[in-house]
Amino acid sequence: MSSAESFVPTPLMLSDSARTRIKALIAEESNPTLKLRVYVTGGGCSGFQYGFDFADNVAEDDTLIKFGEASLVVDPLSYQYLVGSTVDYEEGLAGARFRVQNPNATTTCGCGASFMV
Repeated sequence: MSSAESFVPTPLMLSDSARTRIKALIAEESNPTLKLRVYVTGGGCSGFQYGFDFADNVAEDDTLIKFGEASLVVDPLSYQYLVGSTVDYEEGLAGARFRVQNPNATTTCGCGASFMV
């Protein structure tokens, strides 16, 4: 690697199960432009909480991260809290959900939906 090149880590990762679920939802909706929007809002029992939504538009200041056919979209405010995180999808007795494994979180609630940095 030359001195002009530098390694830039992927700001967020997407687990295989999350990638598979996103691709399935894209197929169900028959909309190949759908992307999973991941965001952080105030609230929750630990201070901040994660949110997920599907979007087919990307704002000019959003970060778009592509993983083959599956893509994540993150707004600039949420981005700072999510760098280094992995978005996962799990199914269990409590239901099915996307979740964030965030190494920046100093405290999380029992269900993992909210966190503190």
